Amino acid sequence: MDIEKLIKMANQIGDFYEAYPNQAEARVEIAGHLNRFWNSAMRKSIANHVKDSQGVGLHTPVIEAIRQHLKVS
Repeated sequence: MDIEKLIKMANQIGDFYEAYPNQAEARVEIAGHLNRFWNSAMRKSIANHVKDSQGVGLHTPVIEAIRQHLKVS
């Protein structure tokens, strides 16, 4: 899948959780959504994007969620 599409989708998920008063919990929920609904290839692609490109195009909470909580297999 195209990384630009994954970035857009991940940012939309992040936008949903932006209103959470507890941002640590929001990061857990963002990663939880990715872990539950994205297949392993999609998770690996977005994780590699964060690792290789510092997550260019992703919102900061999404980058942090991926770094801290994403399960990549």
